[in-house]
Amino acid sequence: MRLTIKDVAKMAGVSPGTVSKVINKTGSISAETAKKVDKIIVETGYRPSFSAKSLATKKSNLIGLIFHVEFSHPFFNEIVNSFKVTIGELGYDMLVFSRENFSNTKEDYIAKCQYFQLDGCVIISGEELEPPLQELDESDIPCVGIDIELKGPKSSYVSTDNHKVSSKVVEYLYLHSIKEVAFIGGPSDSIVSNIRKNAFLHYLDLFGMVKRPNWIQYGDYFEESGYQAMKRILASSPYPQVVYAASDMMAFGALKALKEEGILVPEEIKLIGCDDIEATRYSNPPLATVKQDRVKMGKLAAYMLHDLISGNADSFSILVDPQLIIRESCTIGTEITIPS
Repeated sequence: MRLTIKDVAKMAGVSPGTVSKVINKTGSISAETAKKVDKIIVETGYRPSFSAKSLATKKSNLIGLIFHVEFSHPFFNEIVNSFKVTIGELGYDMLVFSRENFSNTKEDYIAKCQYFQLDGCVIISGEELEPPLQELDESDIPCVGIDIELKGPKSSYVSTDNHKVSSKVVEYLYLHSIKEVAFIGGPSDSIVSNIRKNAFLHYLDLFGMVKRPNWIQYGDYFEESGYQAMKRILASSPYPQVVYAASDMMAFGALKALKEEGILVPEEIKLIGCDDIEATRYSNPPLATVKQDRVKMGKLAAYMLHDLISGNADSFSILVDPQLIIRESCTIGTEITIPS
């Protein structure tokens, strides 16, 4: 039979509150009393329950992970792994919330957080905050968003500087005398994709590069949509010199379409992706890309959330600089490196 804190208190001849103070090292307890309680705990092998400890310390050391994007996408997988390792090193465990659990119920995230006595949450929600997440963001529960902007009183966020993602691509091509570039973005209403597209168009104008309506296409960040977008670009001439895709997965789809048409990469059309997922190193040819530092983003999110929980920082945001990685799919004679 499992011992309770009341059993330990009875054996030690003290109150349950005194046992709790000894276990959590709080309050003023004499050395003699503490020694007596500790002796009983050692002899009986008593271990306080999770709920008893969290009630006493007002801290559960539990973090909620709210994931509202496709978990199969490798970009988010690496961010979550980095966050998980770092938050564990800071002394926390994670509880994963499934989006589907909230589809047909009246429960909300705030109620769930209170039920499990969570210290805070990390939110990966893709493009927009749905109403239950907006309520959580506006609450007094510490939250950190990854790749999505949070504005709540106890919320922070970390994201790649998406404007710089496109500026690095266009600057690199301009410095190599390339002026005909197509763009494959995510969904047309995607906030991140539109930041990249608008920056892309801005720098095309700035450098006097060619713009054609058919060279701006949209997908969903996954391979099949990149394949279909590339087919639409190839449906009319002239062809661009370079195709820049807003995700590596879409770039792989574009590469497949180019190969089907017998178009050589990089000799006839060059290709650049975005994310620098592991597969870019092993594609044929290896894919040039804009690296988003996923490990750094995951670590930053963990430390930011820890600081919010501990009261060591107010709400703030961090934009992480991307890095242009040139590989064979976009080699252009003598290389000129754009500083990170």
